Amino acid sequence: MLNRQVAPDFKQVSTINFIQPTHRTLSNNVPVYTIYSGEQDLVRIEFIFNNVNWNVEKPLQAIAVSSLINNGTTKFSAKEIAEKIDFYGAFFQTEYVQDQSTVTLYTLNKHLAAVLPIVKNVLTDSQFPQEEIDLYIQNQKQKLQVNLKKNDMLARKEFAHALFGDTAYGVDIQANHYDGLQRDDLTSYFKAAYAPDNCTIIVSGKFEDTSFELLNNGFGRDWEPGNAKKNDFSFSIAPKAVIYKERPDALQSAIRIGKLAVNRAHEDFPGLQILNTVLGGYFGSRLMNNIREDKGYTYGIGSGISSLQGAGYLFIATEVGAEVCAAALIEIYKEIEILKSELVGNEELTLVKNYMLGSMLGSLENVFSHADKFKNIHFFGLGYDYYQNYIAKVKAITAEDIQALANKYLNTEDFTEVVVGKK
Repeated sequence: MLNRQVAPDFKQVSTINFIQPTHRTLSNNVPVYTIYSGEQDLVRIEFIFNNVNWNVEKPLQAIAVSSLINNGTTKFSAKEIAEKIDFYGAFFQTEYVQDQSTVTLYTLNKHLAAVLPIVKNVLTDSQFPQEEIDLYIQNQKQKLQVNLKKNDMLARKEFAHALFGDTAYGVDIQANHYDGLQRDDLTSYFKAAYAPDNCTIIVSGKFEDTSFELLNNGFGRDWEPGNAKKNDFSFSIAPKAVIYKERPDALQSAIRIGKLAVNRAHEDFPGLQILNTVLGGYFGSRLMNNIREDKGYTYGIGSGISSLQGAGYLFIATEVGAEVCAAALIEIYKEIEILKSELVGNEELTLVKNYMLGSMLGSLENVFSHADKFKNIHFFGLGYDYYQNYIAKVKAITAEDIQALANKYLNTEDFTEVVVGKK
């Protein structure tokens, strides 16, 4: 009989087993990484393309192409593409992030022979009909207009631009950028970027040799190379910048604070993730305990570390009542200074370690999440020893190590501070 008055035995996560990919190449040398799990007849195929040919005068090329790529080819209309994919119970989506654009197909293996030619047609023959471009421009300008009225969205936008300037990481998108979208530019970018020499394919799920042959027959030939020049950005930490966008009628003020840091390829990154968790990376963090639980200034506050291929950065983000904005800023900086001057207690450090190891284990719930973990290291030139080192670092880190990292990276004299609302 289970005695619910006695807590279950606690055991710390010791090892985590990752499903590692097999590496093959198509006939045209496109790399294919397969994370295999044969329990269900389901497969996810991701065609991942580097964002390339950055042009500050045309900052929306990669974003617009990613959004419009499945809106019509010479063979199929946007409606026909959607209907054909739906007919086979498959799912087809596109995604843009700062470094890459991805076209993803979810399908049952038995339908691969039917749906792969549709995807191939999209990736090689998208036409970007003018009426679809016009509709996209109209919708995006309306969305931008709405977002610019949201304090948190404007704070995020100002923060990114302050850190990264007029690059793909931080360009300040305005309505006139949408007005400048031209079909010829989108077509040229599509041919340059969505090409075999700029593509990595990652497959997860039940994917047998016969499925690989279907993929190779469809994408291993008759796919013209592009003329892509990979985006290459470099950034340097600048002195503290304070950006204040006053909105006299605001009931809440959006706060975003942070600075450039390191990305996943740097040896300090795992330790910085632990420091971030203590500060604001989970519900029991110091920022949550102070700003939300103790002071009641906000419903939620958090900190994070973002790893881009060309940079890394750390940030703190929240929305607080406009009348307590100044007080919230004082408390945020106070928590940072405490981390730099005082050692984290053993009980808190143990809790954070267990939380981080448990989160890592819990994030590997299916084969797709194993593929996501592979992408996190592959595109930074890392191997699976990164995760073993991460686990070892979480287990071994001391309060002194965290304090040293806080003094190394949490120099508030270098922080960018953005407030939108009332201060």
